[in-house]
Amino acid sequence: MALVRRIRDALPPEHHATFADTIAGDTKHILAWVKENNPNRFAPDRAKKQVQPPGDPDCRLGVKRRSNQQPTPTTDGQSPTQSKAEAYWGYASGIVVTRTPFGSIVLAEHTQPINAGDMTYFDPLMAQVEQTLGRRPRNGVWDAAFDSQRVYTYFHTAGGMAAVPVRKTNQPRQFSPDGLPLCAAGLAMPQQFTYAMNTNGPPQERARHRCPLLYPTATGEPCPTNDKHFATGGCVTTIGTQVGATLRWTIDRGSATYKALYRERALVEQINSQAYALGIEWPKLRRQSAVAAWTSLIYVVINLRVVHRQQGTHDPIHA
Repeated sequence: MALVRRIRDALPPEHHATFADTIAGDTKHILAWVKENNPNRFAPDRAKKQVQPPGDPDCRLGVKRRSNQQPTPTTDGQSPTQSKAEAYWGYASGIVVTRTPFGSIVLAEHTQPINAGDMTYFDPLMAQVEQTLGRRPRNGVWDAAFDSQRVYTYFHTAGGMAAVPVRKTNQPRQFSPDGLPLCAAGLAMPQQFTYAMNTNGPPQERARHRCPLLYPTATGEPCPTNDKHFATGGCVTTIGTQVGATLRWTIDRGSATYKALYRERALVEQINSQAYALGIEWPKLRRQSAVAAWTSLIYVVINLRVVHRQQGTHDPIHA
């Protein structure tokens, strides 16, 4: 934290107010130092999450990466992409980074077992960022794992926007001018009730919406699309009540503004590349506390490189 402030204070005064106005975040996998992660060692229970590796009592089983494979074409001539998950025992490090004239720096980091959901990183990371900056950053760039109303709401209330791809598993939504979700027939669906849903973080309020032809009273009109659910109460949908729940569907991801912002995701890749070269993926350590201290040290080294460039050159580099 003090190192980040030192980097900020060394910048020209006119850059202080907008320092870290745009941030990017992501998670990086870390493999535990256990034989279950060595494919050349006999470990029959390596993929059973109930069988904890004796070499590290804190690590957990999770997914390292997903690779696309092209299976045999189907009878209709198509060759759909399939996803293959690679399991391993270990941890993950979440980071938030930003750009400076002398290179990308790490603003916040949080390490925990790999089985923790991606969204469990968001609140701890942003709390660190706010403590360091004394304010919220305006714009944030994340991958589709952070496609949550909380993320969109956070940056919207800060006066900016979140650049996050929509998860492909979700169906696109459309809304009426007053923010109500539209059914397949294009009719605004009134709200029936709200409830709190427990997620990876604070409980989120969601709203249940019903068919406008049947709720709150039946109009006697038939469904324009002859939907099969009409005879049993009509279509029902749920959506978050925060402004981010609407923003995630209405942000123009084809706009020049969105594309320019999303290109800042390269900052995370630059930091991850440096961290990889410093050995972040394979720490020869056991226990979460030791691994977390190791990752913190790596990010300090990366930030110190920026300090060195600030002190040793008058020609900023673009990273």
